[in-house]
Amino acid sequence: MQERGGPAVAARLRGSLADPITLVGLVFESAAGLRRALSPTLGQEIGVGGQAFELLIRLARSDGQRLRMTDLAAQAGLTPSGLSRAVDRLVTLGLVVRESCPNDRRGTNVRLTELGAAAMGGALERHCREVDALLADLFSPAEWTQLASLLRRLRDRVHPDATLVSDADHAGAAGPGAEVNGERPTH
Repeated sequence: MQERGGPAVAARLRGSLADPITLVGLVFESAAGLRRALSPTLGQEIGVGGQAFELLIRLARSDGQRLRMTDLAAQAGLTPSGLSRAVDRLVTLGLVVRESCPNDRRGTNVRLTELGAAAMGGALERHCREVDALLADLFSPAEWTQLASLLRRLRDRVHPDATLVSDADHAGAAGPGAEVNGERPTH
């Protein structure tokens, strides 16, 4: 009888304290807990939270504070129509603008406005303070480095478009999966 999770996964984890279902559950539960702990204040800071904040943070951390709509949708895991609705709300709030893509007349960029950049500056400072207060003493520096490495590998396997930047001229990056501002964008 074949073990659950397939023979390869089961063989690697035999004798381990963690099975694949538990590991995935722990990732989901941790993500849900982080959202509950951190999301409410984000909405208070700039008037948007959740998915909208994720879009804004991706723009804030991108070169020129802009991304192509197609890249932003891929990074955030949204459909083009879902992204359009989200961007419409952010445009209405004055946090972003749509711009023509200089290298592709069919493409559209989304860019933070001055108001959006200022709001994100304050929101990111507050977000960092809250993350520090919540997690600062949880891991050693070496464990933080290891955790970040492991989570990037997991993210790259299950969401390879999370760092997609398709147009090097507009984003100042080298292409798909490129680093933005010296970091592989997350969040």
